[in-house]
Amino acid sequence: MPRQEKQSIRKRIINAYLSSVISISLVLLLTGIAALLIVNAGSVTRYLKENMQVNVLLRDDVTEDQARSFAASLEGRPYVHGARVITREEGAQELKDMLGEDFLDVFETSPVPISVDVNLQADYVHPDSLAAVTRALEASPLVEEVGAQQSLVEALTTNLAKISVVLGIFILLLLFISFVLINNTVRVNVFARRFTIHTMKLVGATRGFIRAPFMRAAVVQGLVASALAVGMLWGLLSAVRKSFPELFSIFETRQLLIVCGIVVVCGVLLCVVSTYFVVNKLVAASKDDLYY
Repeated sequence: MPRQEKQSIRKRIINAYLSSVISISLVLLLTGIAALLIVNAGSVTRYLKENMQVNVLLRDDVTEDQARSFAASLEGRPYVHGARVITREEGAQELKDMLGEDFLDVFETSPVPISVDVNLQADYVHPDSLAAVTRALEASPLVEEVGAQQSLVEALTTNLAKISVVLGIFILLLLFISFVLINNTVRVNVFARRFTIHTMKLVGATRGFIRAPFMRAAVVQGLVASALAVGMLWGLLSAVRKSFPELFSIFETRQLLIVCGIVVVCGVLLCVVSTYFVVNKLVAASKDDLYY
């Protein structure tokens, strides 16, 4: 065979291998995103619930020192995630920002009372639990009124349940599509070498002997594609971190490492399983079947 023709064949094989690896890595990136959503679903839900605030308005005669003592006592309760005192000055400034500078000029003294913003533990952000928490807060003689946002909590609870169902269906569909695409990519890559497999079978090679080099190549292909997918996933997460630092804070390093492990295992496993079945099918095929 002329040298130029050998180089042309080698170039086509390399291009086919690279295109196969890139296609698989892109599919694994989608798998990684799906795994990221699954692993962090609980963290995202907890983050949303613990950032909902219950506003506790204190009586007019309550001092700032009393308010801080009250907030400190709240932080020791099992249903409280955190409590922050809003002074009269801070409350007045927030009101000015909302209603304008001239709104408070008609008052000789600030009409805004001292308040405490309370963040609840995620397990207590539920309509039934919220009602019990509201009664417990109102029992204090320092408290004038509790703004619990009951309707908002009910809407959040309902919508999170719906989102979880939709997200679960979407992830299962995405994983199925990922498997089909990777399987087809591997199938095309192995099928291009069907005549080599047939030649090995004619000279008496066993099925295991024929399958071995393809399986090793599948493992390497899965590892390379997984490494590319993990690199792209980390790059995507870095971009998200710059744009939404608060959202990224809910992702733990341990969970991200689990996602990377899932991507690597899926990449290698899918490539190996697809190669195994395709090679077995081609070994069992007759010569006439190789042309179709």
